[in-house]
Amino acid sequence: MFNKNIKFILAALVIGAAVWQFTETNIGNGIMLILLSLMFVFLYFKNEIILLAFLRLRKQDFPGAKKWLDKIKNPSAALVPKQEGYYNYLNGLMVSQTNMVEAEKYFKKAEKLGLNMSADMAMTKLNLAGIAMTKNRKREADQLLLEAKSLDKHNMLDDQIKMMKQQMKKMGQPRQQFGRSGRGGGGRKF
Repeated sequence: MFNKNIKFILAALVIGAAVWQFTETNIGNGIMLILLSLMFVFLYFKNEIILLAFLRLRKQDFPGAKKWLDKIKNPSAALVPKQEGYYNYLNGLMVSQTNMVEAEKYFKKAEKLGLNMSADMAMTKLNLAGIAMTKNRKREADQLLLEAKSLDKHNMLDDQIKMMKQQMKKMGQPRQQFGRSGRGGGGRKF
């Protein structure tokens, strides 16, 4: 995996070689080099490691996706900000199964860096709302649910949002005790 700036420099060098091939009247070589430079530009904006991790997640292979993400040693140097947001988003999804505190850090960082698709940002907000709800921060969870609802343009997360709102209602209700109370009869007599 190359640093993001090295990819940009490689693309510029290959375009320079393509121009040189055009001046030498080797049009076929020039066109091929232009296509090659487009690949470097594409990989500048879409990181190959993150794409491979997404493919692993589509197959529900969490250890495989984690293995690919672990290959990125310094995300801030290797990735542009949106890619770094997706790096943190994917790590948050994988860590949320085991460690909620660490998952919250990853999701907040992904939220701060931003994500390209509003559905991914809605999912991030929904996960943050779930974490806030487990930590009894009801106002924050309610606000995050509203933000997730507004970002979910195709209503793909509608069921999860409704389910979480129902859980929040249950969380706010006082617990009732059923059974014998201290008043009245029915108690044991010794």
